[in-house]
Amino acid sequence: MAPEVGATDTVQMQLLEREAPLASLGEYAREAGHGNGRLVLLAGEAGVGKSALVEQMESELPDANWSWGACDGQFTPSPLGPLFDLADQLGGDLLDLCRARAARAELFRALLRQVSEPGTLSVVVLEDMHWADEATVDLLGFLGRRLRNASVLLIATYRDDGLAASDPLRVALGELATQRSTRRVGLAPLSEDAVGVLAGGSGLEAAELYRLTGGNPFYVTEVLQASLGEVPPSARDATLARTVGLSVEARALLDVAALIGTRVELRLLQSVTGCPSSIIDDLLASGLLVGDGAWVRFRHEIARLAIEQAVAAHRRRVIHGKILDSLRSLASDDDAGIAFHAEAAGDGGAVLHHASRAARRAAELASHREAAAQYQRALRFASGAEPTLVAALYDGLADELSFVDRWQDAADAGERALALWRSAGDRLREGDTLRRLARTMWRLCRGREAAATIEAALSTLESLGPSGELAWAYATFAGERMVKGANAVAIEMARKAQAIAEPLGVSDALSLALNIEGCATAHTGGEWIGLLRRALEIAISGDFEAEAGRAFANIYEAYSLQRRFAEGERYYVDGLAYCDEHDVTTYGNWLRSERSSTLERLGRWDESLALAAELLGRVDYSPINRISSLLNCGTIASRRGDADAWGYLDEAMAAADGTDAAPSIVPARLTRAEAYWLAGDQHAGRREAELADGRSSACDSWDRGAVAVWLRRTGSTRSVEGELAEPYRLQVDGDWENAAQVWTDLGCPYEAALALFDSDDKAALRHALGIFDDLDAPATARIARHKMRALGFRSIPSGARAATRAHPLGLTRREREVLDLICGGHTNAEIAAQLFISARTVDHHVSAVLAKLGAPTRTVAAAQAARLGLVSPAET
Repeated sequence: MAPEVGATDTVQMQLLEREAPLASLGEYAREAGHGNGRLVLLAGEAGVGKSALVEQMESELPDANWSWGACDGQFTPSPLGPLFDLADQLGGDLLDLCRARAARAELFRALLRQVSEPGTLSVVVLEDMHWADEATVDLLGFLGRRLRNASVLLIATYRDDGLAASDPLRVALGELATQRSTRRVGLAPLSEDAVGVLAGGSGLEAAELYRLTGGNPFYVTEVLQASLGEVPPSARDATLARTVGLSVEARALLDVAALIGTRVELRLLQSVTGCPSSIIDDLLASGLLVGDGAWVRFRHEIARLAIEQAVAAHRRRVIHGKILDSLRSLASDDDAGIAFHAEAAGDGGAVLHHASRAARRAAELASHREAAAQYQRALRFASGAEPTLVAALYDGLADELSFVDRWQDAADAGERALALWRSAGDRLREGDTLRRLARTMWRLCRGREAAATIEAALSTLESLGPSGELAWAYATFAGERMVKGANAVAIEMARKAQAIAEPLGVSDALSLALNIEGCATAHTGGEWIGLLRRALEIAISGDFEAEAGRAFANIYEAYSLQRRFAEGERYYVDGLAYCDEHDVTTYGNWLRSERSSTLERLGRWDESLALAAELLGRVDYSPINRISSLLNCGTIASRRGDADAWGYLDEAMAAADGTDAAPSIVPARLTRAEAYWLAGDQHAGRREAELADGRSSACDSWDRGAVAVWLRRTGSTRSVEGELAEPYRLQVDGDWENAAQVWTDLGCPYEAALALFDSDDKAALRHALGIFDDLDAPATARIARHKMRALGFRSIPSGARAATRAHPLGLTRREREVLDLICGGHTNAEIAAQLFISARTVDHHVSAVLAKLGAPTRTVAAAQAARLGLVSPAET
């Protein structure tokens, strides 16, 4: 296939080798037409023909309502540009809300409502999503999660050959791929045979054309339409060859169009060039530009770039200046576009004005990376501006960076703002910037600096009397005290913040104060969920995105720490969707980090490791968020005897020490105690456990309980003061049987096995060893076997790890037992009773079995097992 180049092209290209993807799109359109909405992720390299395929689909579905939006890769994009494209086409409430600069949540809902009207299939196309701003990525996620029961076919095209692992789009696509309504279609380059068909009659050697173009349809098309006697070395050269016969006026207009962008408004183009319509008609006839209503566009970004790069540098500056003048004369409200052209034209004053406006609008639309980029653009041209204006820009930049987990950059911006506010003598803004910096220091694991900074903020603000800034400072101080285990002080300060914030209507600070009070209450064993729910409700109703993300994360973390996993699940699911849809990367990362910890506690170690590894590979992942992922990787690696465990544990310990906070330090010390114990170094393990004990008074009952058990296990004579969580208390009391049962009921198999290991009972030790083998924890299993030998056991199981590796699908012994019972038609409750494990543990085993068999249901799994001969004879 090669893309069509317009109705007036002298050479009409064919669609070749696209029957299968077209058929898939047709099938998904039919499903959507029956009320089963579909999101299609259409991927391929640049120039492979994604747009041409969708255009062909449009011609085959003339009765559907089609609307198109496109992302522009030329400059830092205007947030939600594709949505505004759609609004221009759809009109109605959506267009009215866009003109009224409504909040993005309203815009998202209006778009979904308009395209979901019953009776007709709506096809919405979002092109070039690899250039999407974060708000547009969030729009894709919002629609993708909600179109299941609508007559909507949503097609998102993107390049899949240049996305970094941490790219927000790649992350969003990974999440959307798990949705039931999502489908993927990939386009490959053309084969040599297809290139030969297209080259027929051109005089070009098909094999050489294929070798140089790699079968890329756009490149092939450009070569053929340039009517060259030989194949040029690049698509750029082929595109430029097509301009050789243009008039001077047409080439000048083409240059202007290339510097404006991929899509160009006709009135802007005519305003800049003053050219007659006949020149535009000539370019449309040549196929270099394509008509698109009141706009024209390049057929592909490759073509635009080729033209742009051929414009001499001295001419670019002049042309950008003319574009800037025309945008002003046309009263354009595209501040992002104006700022781009102003920078290229060297108009610093215009850059400062419009980039600042573009940053604020991007922030309003929760497009935080784009907002940060615009603040940075404005600051590049802020020399000589009023110091207070520059300070406000740095404050804004720091805020936007904090949303996307870029805390060192936020600290740099905050410190610049602080120096400027101090030199201006503005004590209120100085105190407020100190408050922001204190939070930043905490997230960078600079706990002592955080404490000193928030105390300085309070000293500054308290002297000025009650204010919203003071309410924020009290709430931030409460948080600093809470994370360090000073919960009584935290509750007192949080209530002081509430007493100021509520009468003043500073609802975001009120949400934070309630959040902190709830967390501190949870740490002391009180009733906390009502406080945190209220914090969440206030944040969501007020569109306070950071506070909503924080509330979701804290609720989920509190439930997970108390091993109330089922109750926390909806806050993880809803919280992750909220954070991803609102670009709250910091708290999305936090939720995922805590998810990895939850999976580790549940014995789902491979899932925990996969998630932790993905997080640790992200560029924007703050030190405080990294600690959990590092501990999970190190903990599981040490239990499996992997040599790289200490790299994770050492980095985690250094970061935890930096926080100067017991709730971070104690778990890090205990993972090291376990790792030493597993390596046979009882003395070093005891030392780590006793170091943890030194900070345990500032911890909750779960961490204190873990300290008490590891002190006992490593032979320390110390005892822990304060209440211990139930299963740990039972272990310390020597009631291993009931402790193991409590851990089993909580769904924590490894902890249950450790409780059984603490006994000298033969059956209990064999059961513990079986769990260690099932979890693939050979280092722990080795310790168990050593103890069994020391107790004189005559027959010690050799372990299931080798058998697991030999199993064709990698099923553990326990998973094979569960599969046999699934094939026998047993329910989860029956499996639990037969294997003497909890129903929750069975749920995890069943999920693992289905995943390893690639089966969506138990019935399919049973059939697959029978086909592969995996069923034990007794169950057939």
